Amino acid sequence: MRLSLNIDHIATIREARRAREPEPVTAAVIAELAGAEGITVHLRGDRRHIQDRDVELLRRIVATKLNIEMAATPEMIEIARRIKPDQVTLVPERPDEVTTTGGLDVLQHGDAVRHAVAACGAAGIRVSVFVDAIGAQVDASKAAGADAIEINTGPYADAPGQQRAAELARIALAADRAAERGLEVLAGHGLNYVNVAPIVKLSPIVEANIGHSIIARAALVGLDRAVREMVALLKS
Repeated sequence: MRLSLNIDHIATIREARRAREPEPVTAAVIAELAGAEGITVHLRGDRRHIQDRDVELLRRIVATKLNIEMAATPEMIEIARRIKPDQVTLVPERPDEVTTTGGLDVLQHGDAVRHAVAACGAAGIRVSVFVDAIGAQVDASKAAGADAIEINTGPYADAPGQQRAAELARIALAADRAAERGLEVLAGHGLNYVNVAPIVKLSPIVEANIGHSIIARAALVGLDRAVREMVALLKS
C-alpha cells in the first residue's frame, strides 16, 4: 500500500506565527526521500494553512504524486487547471470545521462533482472523491466520471470497541464495490500507527492518505523517521 503524506500541518505551524518556516516544500522532499509515494495538501477557501504559493512550489518540486484536496468550486477548479497537480480530491468544506468531518455527498452535489471531474479531466488531472463508506456514494462517484474514491476512515478510527469491526466491514464492502466498478480505491482520515494495520489488509485499497498522526510523531522523532515507520507498516 502506498503512503500519500498530507503536509497541511507543516503549514499550520508556519501560519500560527505568519512566519516563513517551516516550509511545506522541504517537508515534501524529506517525505519522498523517506519513502512516501505521494504528497497531499488541502487548499482551503479560507487559506488557513496551505497557501497558493505552496501548491505552485510543490508542483515544481514533488517527484512522486501531488494530490490537492479541494472543494468543487469554480475558484478551486481554476487553480487546479492552472497548477495541474497529478490528482485532485474533491472534499466537502465548511468554514467552521476544524478538519474535514465527513465524505462529500455526491448524490446531493452531483452536478458540481460532474462539472469538476470534466473540467479537471480535460486538463489531464485525475479526480478522486472523498466519500463515506456507502454504496450509493460509490456508485454516484462512478457515474460522475471520477477516476478514484478515497474512503473516509474517520468513523472507523473514532469507533469504540466492537463498533470498530462493523465500521471496518463497511469500508471493506465499499472498497470491493468501488474496485468492481473500475475505481481506484484510496483511504484516509484519522489513520495512525495503531489502527492502520486492518486497513492494510483490505486488498482493494492501494493508498493511504495520512497526515496528522505522522506530523504529530515527527514533532517528537523527526519527519524522516516518522514517514519511514509508517511506510514500513503499509508495506508489511
